[in-house]
Amino acid sequence: MNKRFVRTATAVAVSLLASAAVPALAADAVYVTNQGGGVSVLDPVTLKVERTIDVGGTGPRGVAVTPDGKYLLTANQKTADMSVIDLATDKVVRRVHIGKNPEFLRVTPDGTRAFVTYEPSSKGGPPSKNAKDDDDDKTPGEIAEIDLHSWKLVRSIVGAPETEGIEFSADHKLLAITNEGNDTITVHNVSDGKLVKTVDLSKDGSRPRGIKLSPDGKHYIVTMENSNSFLVLDQDFKVLKSVPTGMGPYGVAFDKTGKHIIVAAARGGVVQVFDGHSHAKLAEVPVGKRCWHFSYTPDESKLLVACGRSDDVEVIDANTYKRVDNLGGFKLPWGIVTYPKAYGSLETLSRP
Repeated sequence: MNKRFVRTATAVAVSLLASAAVPALAADAVYVTNQGGGVSVLDPVTLKVERTIDVGGTGPRGVAVTPDGKYLLTANQKTADMSVIDLATDKVVRRVHIGKNPEFLRVTPDGTRAFVTYEPSSKGGPPSKNAKDDDDDKTPGEIAEIDLHSWKLVRSIVGAPETEGIEFSADHKLLAITNEGNDTITVHNVSDGKLVKTVDLSKDGSRPRGIKLSPDGKHYIVTMENSNSFLVLDQDFKVLKSVPTGMGPYGVAFDKTGKHIIVAAARGGVVQVFDGHSHAKLAEVPVGKRCWHFSYTPDESKLLVACGRSDDVEVIDANTYKRVDNLGGFKLPWGIVTYPKAYGSLETLSRP
């Protein structure tokens, strides 16, 4: 047999085996969690729904893609767990028990751990349109830490009543958690979950929900839902300023440059744009009902807003801040992220 043929055939076989052994990465996509269904997967360019992923659990809310693009994670409210979906197959490969009412979900920038806020005192389930808050303002919420290699629960960190938003410090060593029930931020070590400090915000507003660090790592923005405002804090969590917003601000994010701050004022039915430095309001976009979370598209040309009580996703031009489209057919959409990752209320690009 020709030796050159043998060498060529062997090289091809080795190449095929190697490629088969490497898990496929996620295709470019937008992922929207539906509390009334699974995860809708949209093409980030056409914005057409390509498919729906069954997450195994029910009531998915918080959502994240691992930095390597291999797995989609969802925090499932009704089944009190986190689903792990292999994006090469769209199949659930793990379900990790969390605790009652899991909500926000963030993955560490190095992709080794996930943190999920949950509220043991909550009754769970999507609230009805006119329902009152079902959470106990006295019982501490918790933060589940999951190892993303073993897919095991490492620990449950005791927070404060009604744990909510999650953000990492610029050096990735601290975990900041907003707590609705007692108007605080608790700051914990990422390494061991220990409490470092508690920041009392009660003199500056009521019911902190979203929290986001500026791209330069110097400031945090915290939305205060019942005060119709957001707070500007320095990197040591000292309150510097309070800025008025529309009614019921929740989701918050900077754009990639840090020049703009985006706030979803859900009760007011608007998305607002503020200057990232002066904090002057620059634009206001009418949207649907209960629009809590949003994300830029990977090319940063559009802002996609999940509106739970309208069962739709609003599309906003990220240059003009004008609404350009409305995507229907969702079932109580809650969270929205993209891959490749983009800035949004549930996600931030990794910092060096």
